Amino acid sequence: MKKIFLYSAMAVTLAAGSSACSDFLQVDPVGAVSESTLTNKEGVNYAITGLYSALNLPAATTNSYFGASLSNYTYGDVMGGDANKGSTAADQSDFTLLETYSFTTDNSYILRKWEAVYDAVSRANNVMHLAGLIKDELSAEPGQEKDFYTETIAQARFIRGFYMLEGIKNFGAAIPFVTLEDFEESVNPLVSNVDENGNYIYVWDQVAEDLQYAYENLPNAWPNESGRANKWAAAAFLAKLRVFQSSPYNGTNATSNHWAEAKQLLETIIANGVDSRGTKYCLTPNYETLYTAGESDWTGESVFDVQMAISGTQYYTNAINGTAHIALSGKIGSGWGFYQPSYDLVNAHMVDGDGLPFLDKSYQSKTSVTTIDGNNVPHTDLAVYTDPRLDVSTGRFNVPYMDWDIPVTIDGWIRDLANGGPFLNKKNLPKKADKGGLSLTTNGGSSAKNFHLMRVAELYLLYAEACIETGDLETARTYINKVRARAANSCIMAADPNADMAPTTSDYILDDKVNGNNIANAAANYRIGLYPAAGWTKERATQALRFERRIELALEGHHWYDLVRWNIASEELGNTGNGFLAYERKFLLKYQSATYPDRLVTLPIPNDEIVTMEGLLVQNENWK
Repeated sequence: MKKIFLYSAMAVTLAAGSSACSDFLQVDPVGAVSESTLTNKEGVNYAITGLYSALNLPAATTNSYFGASLSNYTYGDVMGGDANKGSTAADQSDFTLLETYSFTTDNSYILRKWEAVYDAVSRANNVMHLAGLIKDELSAEPGQEKDFYTETIAQARFIRGFYMLEGIKNFGAAIPFVTLEDFEESVNPLVSNVDENGNYIYVWDQVAEDLQYAYENLPNAWPNESGRANKWAAAAFLAKLRVFQSSPYNGTNATSNHWAEAKQLLETIIANGVDSRGTKYCLTPNYETLYTAGESDWTGESVFDVQMAISGTQYYTNAINGTAHIALSGKIGSGWGFYQPSYDLVNAHMVDGDGLPFLDKSYQSKTSVTTIDGNNVPHTDLAVYTDPRLDVSTGRFNVPYMDWDIPVTIDGWIRDLANGGPFLNKKNLPKKADKGGLSLTTNGGSSAKNFHLMRVAELYLLYAEACIETGDLETARTYINKVRARAANSCIMAADPNADMAPTTSDYILDDKVNGNNIANAAANYRIGLYPAAGWTKERATQALRFERRIELALEGHHWYDLVRWNIASEELGNTGNGFLAYERKFLLKYQSATYPDRLVTLPIPNDEIVTMEGLLVQNENWK
């Protein structure tokens, strides 16, 4: 008997707002339509639009962007110890259970993530199905570099592979892989995650086949439709898949050694890759530019982005985390105040006299850069030297918050200081100047900043990791230092006289030890240096690589996934030693009784799905 699996298959929704820079996404919202309407080139193009729109649309469940969003701030950042949930303890109780690691298999957020993965897989299969109905016609149509049919299938297989990697990151590799044949058998395909003998079916290689096909058949670039994935984006996510597949986890997940393959592929990408507009891959010279609307796109660093809206009224196309959810409690619109950086993340940006981080986490024994007085007013010690990326990634009191203001009291900035702490999310929120046209004006969290699902800095760090694992330590140091060197090119300055703040000067500097410069009038003291060759062992290289991923990719939804694949989550997030819980509970009482469970290496498959399948869908190994 064939094992079966029933997932929440959504109707294909052809909806997208006006994109920041992608003409093919600029269509009016359309409802579900019949198959016959779509069996022509124009109809398939509409279905492709619906496919890409999945990147920025949550699943159908109310408020699902918390758990379903590709930003992964719920899991990568909050569960990864880089952020606190924020808002109030009672608000969104299932989210509170996630941040205190006390959730169960019926957590609604986890269900939403599962739904989002398989909704996108359904859309991808639907595109392939529609294209297959008129294969001869579409094969005769020119594409960007190949024929229209081949490039359509390649895009669909890229999105399916991309979302299946999302599924692996969250639920492990023993999850159903829904093929086109499965989809064509039923609207709700009947697919299992175990074989006839009850053994898990791990989908690593099936996902790799999708991404490999996309790599071989997508065009080099889409100059006029640059929101589409190109071959180099497919190659990058194939390399990331192989890195995850090579990682130890905790002995589960059927991992195997693909480090050499990943290293070779990443070398090819770095040497030859271009973004979807044809710009050679490179690091954007200024780190802050990556998070500035109107400047962040198509600088050469974008590998694959979620495109954000610059006009229109679509609620979901300009705020990947939900517009009101992460917006501040009054200063920017009227947000709910979720998503506040943790003490541990902020203080991890402290540096030593050489501008290098405290890899031994001894920053935890120092006074926090921000303290709170008896009147509940946060105060930041601006004299403490930190990595200059800190104030790009996070908002600190007494430091200019973009062009909005300088926070000095919690009014309008923080909803509940005792629950979320004194730090502010920043990367995904708009500048005040953006409201003049670059971002929508309807909600506080609206922004035209594209969300970077993969960028060149991560490519460099994935390559450095593969180099470490294959014994090429010096190349690893070179690429880690390339990322650090970029951080020396800019810092947050004292209040901008062109902003709606009084112009100020300061005695603080950027101590740039990369280039031997001191930049005056900084908002706080910053310092950055490079790792020297002396003492560069595999152990130190590994520590540096892991630390650099945390700082460079801060609040971009990566950290928990890294910790679990490295099999260090219990140590790094636990309540003993210098674990996150042991440290953060010094400041926030909500963590006093929290513990990190060893089985939390993957999320559980949602209980609702297992109940629906009456035991034919088997819980993953860590949650049995």
